[in-house]
Amino acid sequence: MNSAAPRVDFQTEPARYRHWKLKLDGAIATLAMDVAEDGGLRPGYKLKLNSYDLGVDIELHDALQRIRFEHPEVRTVVVTSMKDRIFCSGANIFMLGLSSHAWKVNFCKFTNETRNGIEDSSRHSGLKFIAALNGACAGGGYELALACDEIFLVDDRSSAVALPEVPLLGVLPGTGGLTRVTDKRKVRHDHADIFCTLVEGVRGQRAKDWRLVDEVVKPAQFDAGVRARAESLAAQSDRPAQAQGVSLVPLSRTETENRLSYQYVDVAFDREKRQATWTIRAPQGNVPQDLDAIVAAGAGWWPLQMARELDDAILSLRTNEPDLGTWVIKTEGDSQAVLAADAALQQHASHWFVRETAGMLRRTLARLDVTSRSIFALIEPGSCFAGTLFELALAADRIYMLDDEDADAPAQIVVHERNFGAYPMVNGLSRLQHRFYEEVQPLEAVRAAAGQSLPAPRALELGLVTFAPDSIDWDDEVRLALEERRALSPDALTGLEANLRFGGGETMETRIFGRLTAWQNWIFNRPNAAGEKGALKLYGKGEQASFDWNRV
Repeated sequence: MNSAAPRVDFQTEPARYRHWKLKLDGAIATLAMDVAEDGGLRPGYKLKLNSYDLGVDIELHDALQRIRFEHPEVRTVVVTSMKDRIFCSGANIFMLGLSSHAWKVNFCKFTNETRNGIEDSSRHSGLKFIAALNGACAGGGYELALACDEIFLVDDRSSAVALPEVPLLGVLPGTGGLTRVTDKRKVRHDHADIFCTLVEGVRGQRAKDWRLVDEVVKPAQFDAGVRARAESLAAQSDRPAQAQGVSLVPLSRTETENRLSYQYVDVAFDREKRQATWTIRAPQGNVPQDLDAIVAAGAGWWPLQMARELDDAILSLRTNEPDLGTWVIKTEGDSQAVLAADAALQQHASHWFVRETAGMLRRTLARLDVTSRSIFALIEPGSCFAGTLFELALAADRIYMLDDEDADAPAQIVVHERNFGAYPMVNGLSRLQHRFYEEVQPLEAVRAAAGQSLPAPRALELGLVTFAPDSIDWDDEVRLALEERRALSPDALTGLEANLRFGGGETMETRIFGRLTAWQNWIFNRPNAAGEKGALKLYGKGEQASFDWNRV
């Protein structure tokens, strides 16, 4: 993003939506897309045919959060369109053509994460999603549908599903389309090859036969068919019909040129060093353990408020501060207060509000994992890397822990039961499992030490930190490590970190964030797509793309 461009704000609320209508009807919510053509986040393009940009997806992300927390009675979400004969034509091509490489990549990443969040809620929260395609559905619009549990397509002889990026734009369906078609919907390889090279897409019975949709329904029966299936899915959910929702009040955030501050999260910018120092604070005062007190705390309950603040700050820095390539993570406060909050999360894990809060933490930590920044964690006296907050250190590329036994309160860490699977990464593993490549012996040793306050030598022995310098060497070792990191190529570091963070077996999500994203990033830079005569640049101008025919 150009430093002169307005900062992007990821906070919004339904009264400010320009592109989505949220309708609530008991257990069923309808999210209807009605994109305002003149409502683009940046000037220079029109959002025609329900095409979307980052602003449309910010509203979708917020609407999903509102459903999760403010409307626990909702069990099925129907995603559809308010425009006649058009569901969604995907990401706005003129927006992509005008955008910098970094903007395109961050846009695709956030869109991916929002789609993944739909699937996360389906797996963990008792929310099911139906894509009701009441018209043509192409590109990113079909990728949104693919994230839903089931896809209904109107059988009106013209409406089709399509992934036309390769033939039209010279790029890939980059927000999960290629991967979900194969991994999730099990579309046969040869059928997928045809589908992804057809500009016009596939309609009617063939779309169902090829597993591209679940049902094709005549227009006269379409609404009733979708409603009946939504009610059937709702009947299988355990979300409470009578519970009072929790209002997601706006976050209190202070922004200056060199700092971003919330109640529990603070980020200080050192622009000369291209570094952001994060401080995440423990709860203060009494930490509620009683379920009634937790629900009464609402959005102010520390695990939820801290997660929302952390999520907002991650999104803000990723989009608005691309030059700050190194993130230094610190914590401060009482570790016992963090562990008390973790105990409440464990004890009441089956309650809908606690479950949704855990989901918010899970998705936020996963957002940190896939962020293209070097992340170092510094554990010092006064830190509270315990339980849930220890996940921040485990997400880091390196962990430095000060070994100063003469300090009044030497640095310590505490492993909690929640570190063993409450917040899986996108590869399905806990960060401890990933750290030790699922080897039994080191994991058992760490589990045996769970609940103990571990000083630096013991943490190093267990493999929980990278280095444990003493007080004489601490400042120099940390300074040199950060200076060396700053001197390296940011492109090479992004590739290095993404590969090392997700070693081992692949999942659909790691393939989307790793293999698919890496290819798309490369293609976005190639002249065949992004050059002056590339397909992405010439789309809609009536001029044929000029390709370099060498296969690379």
